[in-house]
Amino acid sequence: MITRDMIIADIIGKHPETLPIFKQFNLDCYECQIADLETIEHGAGVHKIGIDDLLDALNKSLK
Repeated sequence: MITRDMIIADIIGKHPETLPIFKQFNLDCYECQIADLETIEHGAGVHKIGIDDLLDALNKSLK
């Protein structure tokens, strides 16, 4: 399960199937250097994306 306090790079590294979801929400996190340090909640806030919607979509994509 992906939670709001997880680091973006860790999510993408452990769950590459989430990459299309990041793209769907216009988050190019896979190209961002800060993804190694930034939590998903902070990244969503910076980009003005609803964290609950993002988490829901990310968790639904998990295999």
